[in-house]
Amino acid sequence: MSDGVAIPAWLLVVMAALAVWALYEHVVVPALRFLVTHPANQVIDELGERLRIGIRPFQRTKRQALIHSLLADRRVQAAAEKYARDKDVTLPAALRRVERYAREIVPAFNAYLYFRIGYWIGRWIARSLYRVRIGYVDSEGIAKVGSDATVVFVMNHRSNMDYVLAAYLAADQAALSYAVGEWARIWPLSALIRAMGAYFVRRNSKDELYRRVLERYIAMATEAGVPQAVFPEGGLTRDGLMREPKLG
Repeated sequence: MSDGVAIPAWLLVVMAALAVWALYEHVVVPALRFLVTHPANQVIDELGERLRIGIRPFQRTKRQALIHSLLADRRVQAAAEKYARDKDVTLPAALRRVERYAREIVPAFNAYLYFRIGYWIGRWIARSLYRVRIGYVDSEGIAKVGSDATVVFVMNHRSNMDYVLAAYLAADQAALSYAVGEWARIWPLSALIRAMGAYFVRRNSKDELYRRVLERYIAMATEAGVPQAVFPEGGLTRDGLMREPKLG
């Protein structure tokens, strides 16, 4: 005759928690990753022949890998060392600040969200609010642009709808990357914006370390051929006319 074994309640709780964690780590996360990346990869394959400027490897790189690349950048490292000296803090503390900035800036581009969901939402909004017409297309000039070139779209900034309109109109050419202000850093809007390939900026930040991290991310993306959309005025124009460019 065998005797029962009593197991403390706390041990049962620990075992149950470990089982749930194992299920999450080995089943739920891989399944979610597949559901997110598989449709995106299918879209990229479909768009390979249609887009004038294809999806760059940089855009397909995992966000965490981009953050690590930014942290390892020698200019960012030098800026962190200078910050540590100037502020009299340890280098690890400065690097933690760099990582926080990098996580704030770096997007998480998803081709499926951009070209399937975002495009149709943008198309519906644009056509609902505006009579969208293209007045002129420099087809010859576009044809001369090398497939490996970095294209920068420069435009006047008259409305917050400019993001939607420009992305919609350029959707048969490229996936644009924008700088978006802090006003959009609210969940779930922030997650959607990151998935569309945009990156957040603190417009009036005087923090030299932050500005260096932002500068290096933009440089890395541009060097990798990611199409950029730029509003030289640095803000909305109130009268519809071009304003002086805002530098720095």
